[in-house]
Amino acid sequence: MRRPRDAGSGYGDVGGLLSHLRQTQWMMALRAMLCGIVVGMLVSVYREGIEAGTRAAQWGYAVVARNPWWLVAWAFGLIGVAAIVAFLVRWEPMAGGSGIPQVEGVALRGMRMRWWRVLLVRYAGGLLCGMFGLSLGREGPSIQIGAASSQAVSRAMGRRGIESNYLMTAGAAAGLSAAFNAPLSGMMFALEEVHRSFSPMILLSATAASLSADFVSKYWFGLTPVLNFTRLSQLSLPEYLWMLPLGVVAGLVGSLINRMLLGFQTMYSRVPATARIGIALAIALPVGIWLPMVLGGGEELIGFAEKATSGIGFLVILLVAKMLFTSTSFGSGVPGGIFMPILASGTLAGSIMGLVAVHAGVPQEHVAVFAVCAMAGTLAASVKAPVTSILLTVEMSGTLVHMLPVTACAFVALLVSDLLHISPIYSALLDRYVQAHPDDGTALRRDSAGRASGNAVMEFAVEAGSPVAGRALSDVSWPSGAAIVDIRRGDDEIVPTSTTVVEAGDYLLVMFPATHLAQVRSDMAPLCGASD
Repeated sequence: MRRPRDAGSGYGDVGGLLSHLRQTQWMMALRAMLCGIVVGMLVSVYREGIEAGTRAAQWGYAVVARNPWWLVAWAFGLIGVAAIVAFLVRWEPMAGGSGIPQVEGVALRGMRMRWWRVLLVRYAGGLLCGMFGLSLGREGPSIQIGAASSQAVSRAMGRRGIESNYLMTAGAAAGLSAAFNAPLSGMMFALEEVHRSFSPMILLSATAASLSADFVSKYWFGLTPVLNFTRLSQLSLPEYLWMLPLGVVAGLVGSLINRMLLGFQTMYSRVPATARIGIALAIALPVGIWLPMVLGGGEELIGFAEKATSGIGFLVILLVAKMLFTSTSFGSGVPGGIFMPILASGTLAGSIMGLVAVHAGVPQEHVAVFAVCAMAGTLAASVKAPVTSILLTVEMSGTLVHMLPVTACAFVALLVSDLLHISPIYSALLDRYVQAHPDDGTALRRDSAGRASGNAVMEFAVEAGSPVAGRALSDVSWPSGAAIVDIRRGDDEIVPTSTTVVEAGDYLLVMFPATHLAQVRSDMAPLCGASD
């Protein structure tokens, strides 16, 4: 039975809601474009501030090295910044750490996000920590800035429920796009990491937001790729075999980074918040004096590793220092991401392997290719989002000719990570956040009087080989309180009845009480996903 195209447009019944979504999909794209423009401006300001902070830190530590008496002023500054940042993170815990796990928690588990507090803490705390040169990336915070600002824009436009969720996800994609000048990666990130399923509506809104944010970012920073690898040569086919050991090394480095990040976070949990932030800031002093390239996210480090003008020994020192400094910085709980530090660590590991390969007869100019491939592999091993990792590396390096070796290295690294039973870093961080803040989603799902906020609607894709494919709706044990209200099959929409047979490739719109969001999401995943 086909749903009539002139269904009512009100929100009072299921038909009205679905009709509204159908009629406004391009309006949603326009709203996503507006969100992308706002996100592009906000992230560009944040990106500019973080880069300025890193430069200031390098200058400041050089001054301290020449004039030790400046240590007194530095110590007072450390105490003040540690106290301020600790207060800010305590005031808004969701703005601590990377930001990506929190966005996933909002999208997947119904957690709450106070957008204005998140933005305030992200800017204030992130810029203060950036002035000390902590090894933190701008990408995770940019993604949360994108999600929070899009939530604000969607509320200003009167959007609620599923539309607000779509726009928030689109804003997260726009945040990554603006942070890296990588719109394709932003789109894929929304599907692969945030939403974790393919949805035409998510793809449409994420595309609109990512492209508009990328336009703003390119207008601000120029057209040059974030990582301007200008000397990338092309590997010969026999040299592709090097992607196997390179992928193994990248997988080991990515796996070790995950263990270190979580391990230092556990160690820091035994220390008061102000003290652990102070420790992280204090560690930055010797790093800034003796290894200033290790400060900040790692863009300068990546450029150095690409050229590989030093010996293997110094690159190993930089790799160990970057991994340790990132772990001590991020583990303290300050506002800051790990995307760029992971990429920098992968690039260093790739350069080391490239120099080893040079001794085995590989041309010196191929070292930069090894660095790019290991960058993607390390990120894939850590985050477990291989497609995003591949696209991000290709977009950041500004070349498509190395797609095959980059892909090969990424999937070998992912295999190594899986064999070592490494959990995706953002999933692990989200689980820890939920354990530490078990009631964080309550306010989102209740109104000011404490009443449940009504129903929510989510879209789920039915994969080939899933338990529900080929079965009638009445033959499936759906999650408690959930109702299939619409089935999208190609260009058609089908009114579901008890005898309707679900087919692979269908998109199911499921309505359920808003308080059951996390449980329904968890129960629907094995039903619609492919069976092992």
